Amino acid sequence: MKICEVYFFKMLKIAYHPIYNHPLPEGHRFPMEKYELLPRQLLHEGTCSEENFFEPEFPEEKHILDVHEANYFKRLRNLNLSKKEIRKSGFPLSEVLVKREMIIADGTMKAVHYSLENGISFNIAGGTHHAYTNRAEAFCLLNDQAIAARYLQQKKLAKKILIVDLDVHQGNGTAEIFQNDDSVFTFSMHGKGNYPFKKEKSDLDIEVPDGSGDDQYLKLLKEILPDLIEKQKPDFIFYLSGVDILETDKLGRLSCTVNGCKERDRFVLQTCHDLNIPVQCSMGGGYSKEIKVIIEAHANTYRLAREIYF
Repeated sequence: MKICEVYFFKMLKIAYHPIYNHPLPEGHRFPMEKYELLPRQLLHEGTCSEENFFEPEFPEEKHILDVHEANYFKRLRNLNLSKKEIRKSGFPLSEVLVKREMIIADGTMKAVHYSLENGISFNIAGGTHHAYTNRAEAFCLLNDQAIAARYLQQKKLAKKILIVDLDVHQGNGTAEIFQNDDSVFTFSMHGKGNYPFKKEKSDLDIEVPDGSGDDQYLKLLKEILPDLIEKQKPDFIFYLSGVDILETDKLGRLSCTVNGCKERDRFVLQTCHDLNIPVQCSMGGGYSKEIKVIIEAHANTYRLAREIYF
């Protein structure tokens, strides 16, 4: 009798779609080009190959409606938001933009399956933590990690979820979405003096003083995260790895270096790996004046994932 052996190879999987790089008016402050430059850099340096990437599609709308109010989503789809709502979103509203936001959400939903298989997965975009149940805000129209968290639970793939949001801005939309849901614990560690100036209440908010550098920032994180995980015992972690904590960031008020940001990512990913908790990473913000600084800081997260997991 012939014996067949089947080998399964773990591989870092990353959601990416060309629609992520959405055209914006000249002079717009959002660095949309990073969504094209980051995968190009990862391919160029050999951190990733083409087979590491997968292309998300349009998700079933029911998954979006598990998080966002039907009236808001209908008006968004029909491009029927008020001028004030559009202004608060930060982007000119268009059919292509709405398609982009839906595809980003699908990327995060599909990525969680790869996290369960391989320990970790990424979305080149996402981290849209300012999107509320009923409104868009600050470049966020649909909350990708919130949608994916509810998706995981409905598929009975996780019971207790921890969202680790280390963007320089508080995850106010995420906090609002899960404010009455004990099955999803929201942890936001953000700049005290940063937008949003009227903050929501996460399950745990850590406000980092303006001007804090690597030592103070990392000391706080390393004191808090292990104990939080031990107490909450999550089945799955969503990590929002914004690089707007950098001292070069135009919208942030912290003073971390690229190396400090890398050590932050190393600590989070190593902790998830050592505790055998699947993690999905969405990129979040980054607004340094030089695009190469943004790309280098984001690329470090992928390099570390490759080093730690594969």
